[in-house]
Amino acid sequence: MSTSDFAEFASHRHPFDLIEMSRLAALAQNTLRIEVAKGEVILSVGQKVDGLYLIQSGEVDLITPEDTLLLHLTVGNSFGERAMLSDGHAPNRAVANQDCTLFLIPKADFLALTTDLPSFHAYFDSSLIKRTTAAGQSDSTTDLISITIGELMTPDPITIGPDMPVTEAAKLMQARNISCLLITEEERLIGILTTGDMAHRVVAAGHSLDTPVRAIMTPDPFTLGPDALGFDALLSMMERTHTHLPVVAEGKLIGILTNTNLVQRQAVSAPFLIRDLQRQDDFESLAAIVAKVPQMLAQLVGSGVDAHNIGRIVTNVTDSLTRRLVQLAEKKFGPAPVPYLWLACGSQGRQEQTGVSDQDNCLILDESFIESDHGAYFTQFAQFVSDGLDAAGFYYCPGEMMATNPRWRQPVSVWRSYFDKWIDRPDPMAQMLASVMFDLRPIVGDERLFAGLYQETLEKAKKNSIFRAHMISNSLSHTPPLSFFRGFALIKKGEHKDTVDLKLNGVVPIVDLARAYALQGAITAANTRERLIQARDQGTISHSGAQDLIDAYDLIATMRLAHQARQIREGKKPDNFLAPASLSELERNHLKDAFIMIKTQQSALGHAQGANI
Repeated sequence: MSTSDFAEFASHRHPFDLIEMSRLAALAQNTLRIEVAKGEVILSVGQKVDGLYLIQSGEVDLITPEDTLLLHLTVGNSFGERAMLSDGHAPNRAVANQDCTLFLIPKADFLALTTDLPSFHAYFDSSLIKRTTAAGQSDSTTDLISITIGELMTPDPITIGPDMPVTEAAKLMQARNISCLLITEEERLIGILTTGDMAHRVVAAGHSLDTPVRAIMTPDPFTLGPDALGFDALLSMMERTHTHLPVVAEGKLIGILTNTNLVQRQAVSAPFLIRDLQRQDDFESLAAIVAKVPQMLAQLVGSGVDAHNIGRIVTNVTDSLTRRLVQLAEKKFGPAPVPYLWLACGSQGRQEQTGVSDQDNCLILDESFIESDHGAYFTQFAQFVSDGLDAAGFYYCPGEMMATNPRWRQPVSVWRSYFDKWIDRPDPMAQMLASVMFDLRPIVGDERLFAGLYQETLEKAKKNSIFRAHMISNSLSHTPPLSFFRGFALIKKGEHKDTVDLKLNGVVPIVDLARAYALQGAITAANTRERLIQARDQGTISHSGAQDLIDAYDLIATMRLAHQARQIREGKKPDNFLAPASLSELERNHLKDAFIMIKTQQSALGHAQGANI
């Protein structure tokens, strides 16, 4: 092969056009030209890959281990890079669809190029597309989601017993120049006493200074663990109007977090929106606060916060809005007649909200619920909360998956019968309902109403292979938008012509796969990323399979948020419809790679399930 043949061909194909002609000429000296007949296997699954294959003429099919066509490659396309950038072995079979001429670039030369040219490396390795905060550009929100409470807290706080007189406690606080004392009994945290408690519960209330602290302390204070994020602590303290947060690990008190610890790292956006939500008493005022969320989202994207944490932050605001609406409902209608639990499903349940969301929620009621006695209360209660969410922009669910629907406002026993029926008789409607309801997450109320029921249901689902098979089949119904010829399958007409739906055909397929793995492993987490990590750790999915899905999810979610942030900055309403033509060639290729990873994992799960039935 002449040097000019390869160099001329490659110089017009990305990413080889990034390489100087002199280096392309040198690369040609080691590059082989291979003639392959139609039907010939070029690579077998598991075969060691010796280099990068570049198609000069002809077509090649990539076929999964389950004999499913993954990609149809044409002139200018390449394959073999995933193997060389991972364990060195082919993950799929490569077969000549017609007579082909291929260039084989040796592995050593390919890896040298990835080392010397970051942009060349980035083309083949989608994990390099990670948004990072520019050097020197950070805000306090970013700081707080990258630091744990354990790094912020004051360790070994001062503790006292519950029988210490108030006067001695006051002297101790003055002597140590501290604003709170933690009360323990047999090394167990049972209460907290602050200077505010002294003023309001002793001096103002006229109590004797000999009163034991157990009579005026705040019992069973809210706590977090040292691995929680500083951001979580700030949200919790603002919502509860607390100034002190005990830190507990494995039941043992290890530290105290105060406003002073946070003052240098206070977030300037979400926590203050949450604080302001708790001060509002009407729908209009609440909606005005929530209206700031899109701008917050755009700022977070611009600051380089990763998609996973942006989803958590946005969802935290919705959670706080929901809790405030529940408080206002009880204020309006009086205390609930029986214990209840308000739960969210859908993207709020998974903590994956973006700039576009409807509301999906339900109520689980205590077994003491009697429709004739208590039904009217919860009917108006649910309507009030859902109306408030709608007024704030979380529009009513078109499928009425809301607590306003009597079907989704039932006692524990009825919910148990729902789940049992879906598992025992998994018809298409049951699959759809189960897909929604297995993403439930408690928001406010008595969480005991759900904990036992959910774990019990997961164990039943894990043991029922027929139900899981149906759920897996359902999870494969949403396919990534890939055309036969390695392109995007674009929406062909209507308002969103020439775009891809990054939610329905990008995020949702991964959400469905993660849910299927969660059911297979009885994983309680609702968040998609956390489900994949836990499934990987327990061996329900291979390490490489999980990592491929996580990488694909991160990339698609990042592109989706960047698209929405751009629309918000342009004064448009955010949506999920992205035109690939608006992306750079590098971004388009990475998006295709992400879709390919999804398709590969769908094929693998479908084949594995078929083999088990």
